[in-house]
Amino acid sequence: MEKIAIIGLGYIGLPLSLQFARSGTMVTGIDIDPEKVEALNAGKTYIKHVPGTAIQKVLTSGRFTASTDFDRVREVEAVIVCVPTPLTKTREPDLSYVLDTGRAIAPHLRRGTVVVLESTTYPGTTDEDFRAVLEQGSGMKAGEGFHLAFSPEREDPGNPESKVAKIPKIVGGYTPGCLEKAVALYSRAVETVVPVSSCKTAEATKLLENIFRSVNIALVNELKVIYAAMGIDIWEVIEAAKTKPFGFMPFYPGPGWGGHCIPIDPFYLTWRARQFGRHTRFIELAGEINAAMPDYVVNRLIEALNAKQKPVSGSRILLIGVAYKADVDDIRESPTFALLDRIKALGGEVEFYDPYVPEIGPTRKHANWQGKRSIQWNEQTIRSFDAAVIVTAHSNVNYEQLVKWVKCIVDTRNALARMPAKLTSDKIWKA
Repeated sequence: MEKIAIIGLGYIGLPLSLQFARSGTMVTGIDIDPEKVEALNAGKTYIKHVPGTAIQKVLTSGRFTASTDFDRVREVEAVIVCVPTPLTKTREPDLSYVLDTGRAIAPHLRRGTVVVLESTTYPGTTDEDFRAVLEQGSGMKAGEGFHLAFSPEREDPGNPESKVAKIPKIVGGYTPGCLEKAVALYSRAVETVVPVSSCKTAEATKLLENIFRSVNIALVNELKVIYAAMGIDIWEVIEAAKTKPFGFMPFYPGPGWGGHCIPIDPFYLTWRARQFGRHTRFIELAGEINAAMPDYVVNRLIEALNAKQKPVSGSRILLIGVAYKADVDDIRESPTFALLDRIKALGGEVEFYDPYVPEIGPTRKHANWQGKRSIQWNEQTIRSFDAAVIVTAHSNVNYEQLVKWVKCIVDTRNALARMPAKLTSDKIWKA
């Protein structure tokens, strides 16, 4: 396939577009945001781990262009959809982006076009909901007029060793013929393609991957609280346990959960399971534990300030990191927002520092913090805070300066583990 379109140029669609272009495929990236399209066509990036030089290289080669025009779908042999799948306020799947995209591309599909959905969703979305809007809008049948498949996205932002070409690609097709076409498509850009029996199996595979992480993160978060009450350091326990060469995989606690996957994807299965008369008690319990972590962190902050004879109310609190993960600029579902809200509600004056997020941009759930800017990192400013909370352990934060300049620090990421004990003994509270 010489020409493809990738719909949605965010954290998934843009790296995938660049990899296909590097592999010799002509790629049209389509996004409804004209500012993104303008930036890409000028060779500029808006994602920290995607360098502008990579965009400029594929632009110069002539194998990539960005557009807001869905009519460009007429020019291609395959369409890959990488749009958000959030939850509603009642924690039900919101397929509006997927279905609206399907309606937008359907009138432009040519006979034989391969359409692949990558957005994480519940089993049955591709075969049922997505297929229905494509068939209605195109006047063709899936598996006959056009080919339909699902291939879950797999990205590890912040990991410099993670490359799109190296990550095995799961692919499930609506029919055996659809699967064959989709495997051929991804084989152009990815070294290992793993075919499975159906779209539903591919959708379920992605959910298993993220539910596995959610449940295990919840386990270590719960153990963190229990062990802390016993005077045991969970981080030391994990380091000791992971010396076992079999039967154990380390997961690490934190101030909550974040990112577009872990706080959202498990509940796609929870919702779908109810339609089959089944209840996902384990998944929901994990969600409750992870969602409660910001409250635990705030309680530790209260204890830490009380030890200094200070209340939260009227104190200046600095949160280190607003991104949900170290060394990325992605703020989606970040636990920092819960901490900002809770500390403010207690009367604290709260600010944040993040070298990757100079300003909080548009956010669907936390509009009250939009426009808030990161403080400047200097001694005078940092010393003005009564306490700091390490929420995100960015590698380029000067933690030695933080320890010298702030009298009280709550460390949720074990970021200060390697600091000399003489510097931290009376300052550090783990949470």
